Amino acid sequence: MVSIDPAGAAALQNDNTQRTNSFYRAAWRWHFYAGLYVIPFFIMLALTGLVMLWIAFVGGRDGERISVMPQDAPLAVSEQAAAAQASIEGGTLVQYVAPRADDLAAIFRVDVNDVATMVAVDPYTAEILASFPRRSGWYDMADNIHANLLLGVTGDRMIEIAASLGMVLIATGLYLWWPRDTGWRAALLPRLSRGRTLWKSLHGAIGLWVSVVLFFFLISGLSWAGVWGEKMVQAWSQFPAEKWDAPLSDDIHAKMNHGPKEVPWALEQTPMPASGSDAGVAGLAEGTPATLDTIDALARQIGFDARYQMNLPQGEEGVWSLSRDTMNTDATDPTSDRTVHIDQHTGNILADVRYADYSLAGKAMAVGIALHMGTLGWPSVLANTLFCLSVIFLCVSGVVMWWKRRPANRAGWLSAPPAPRNMTLWKGAVVVGLAVALAFPMAGITLLVVGLLDWLLLRRIPALKRMVS
Repeated sequence: MVSIDPAGAAALQNDNTQRTNSFYRAAWRWHFYAGLYVIPFFIMLALTGLVMLWIAFVGGRDGERISVMPQDAPLAVSEQAAAAQASIEGGTLVQYVAPRADDLAAIFRVDVNDVATMVAVDPYTAEILASFPRRSGWYDMADNIHANLLLGVTGDRMIEIAASLGMVLIATGLYLWWPRDTGWRAALLPRLSRGRTLWKSLHGAIGLWVSVVLFFFLISGLSWAGVWGEKMVQAWSQFPAEKWDAPLSDDIHAKMNHGPKEVPWALEQTPMPASGSDAGVAGLAEGTPATLDTIDALARQIGFDARYQMNLPQGEEGVWSLSRDTMNTDATDPTSDRTVHIDQHTGNILADVRYADYSLAGKAMAVGIALHMGTLGWPSVLANTLFCLSVIFLCVSGVVMWWKRRPANRAGWLSAPPAPRNMTLWKGAVVVGLAVALAFPMAGITLLVVGLLDWLLLRRIPALKRMVS
C-alpha cells in the first residue's frame, strides 16, 4: 500500500499551479505583443476585404456587369474586337472576356505602350459602351491596399508579418480561453455582465468561434505572400509542365498577371508551352486558321460556356490561352477551374489543365481562394461579411480591454501584461518558438527581435520597464 505525504502532495500541487501561472502569463504577454502589431493590419484587411467582397458581388470589376439589350444573336467576336481596338488609337488587342449572361457587355483589353485599357462593347451592335484603365476602380484600390498597402514589396512583408503573428494570436488566445474549469458552454457562450468582464467574455467566445476560420484565412492569404507563399510553398507546389508533350517557353504563367494576382496559384510558377511544333492534340480542324472567331468556337465546343477569358498570343512562340476560374469570378465552383493553351500556328491543344490535375496544395488553394474571396455565391458573401465584422470586433474589443485594464495613475503608458517570474519549462518554450520560426519565417524573426528587446532592454533598463509595465 502506497502512503501519500500531504506536505509533498501540497508542494507538488503548488509547483504545478506556479507552472500553469507562468505559462498563462507568458501566453498573455505574447498575445498582447502580437496584438500591438496585428490589430491595425487586421482592421485594414477586414475593411478592404469587405469592400472587395461587395463590389465584386454587386457591381463586378472592369465593367463586366454593364447591361445591354439582348437581341437574336451576337456579332462575331472579331467584329466586336475590331470596334474595341479602333476606339483606342494605336492599340493592340490582348484579351477578350466573354459576358457571363446574354444581357451583359463583352470586355476587351487593348494595350498601348504597356498601358492597358478595358473596353466594354455591346456584343449585338459593337457599340462602345465604356472604356477605362484596367484595374483602376475602387475594387482595385482596395485590393492593392489589401495586398501591399500601396508600398510594393515593403508593404507585402509588413502584411506577411501581421498574418504570421496572427498565428501566434490564435495559439495564445486559444490557450488563454481554453475551458479548464468552466466547461465548453461557458467558453463558447458570452456571459452578459458589465464592464471589462463583458468585453472579455465576448472577445473570448467570438475568438473561439472564429479561430478555425481565421486560421484558414491566414493560411490562404499567406500562400500569396512573398516569402512564405512564393519562396517556401508555391515553389514546390507548381504544376509539373513536363506533363505537357510540347516545347516550353521561357515565360512562366505569372507573366499573365497584371498588378493583382490573376493566374491560378498552382500555375503561377509553371512555364508556358510554346507554339511552333507539331505537338498537342487536335483542336481546330486541319486547315482552319486560328482566329478570334475560330478559337471562340473551339472554346465553346470544348466546354467553356458563359464567361471565360481568352488571352491572345504574344510573339511567334505565344499561345492562345483560355481560362475560367473562381479567383477571377468567372465561375462559382472552384472544381471547374480550367486553363487551355492552343498553338497559334497549328490550332492544336498543347495543354488542358483542370482542377483534377492540380497537386493537393493546388486544389486546396483553388478552393481556399474561392472561400477567401467569397466568390461561391451569396451564401459565401454573407459568411465572409460576418467573419470580417467578427475580426473587426475582436480588434476593437482587444483595445477596449487593454484600456479598461490600464491603471489610470500609472506612469507606464503601455501596461503590458506582467512577465512570468519563473519559466521552469523554458526549453519547451524555445522548441515552440523554433517551430513557429521554421513554419512562418517572418513571425519567427519578429518574435526573436521582440524577445531580445524584452530581455535585453525592457527588463534591464528601469526607465523603459516603467514605460511598458
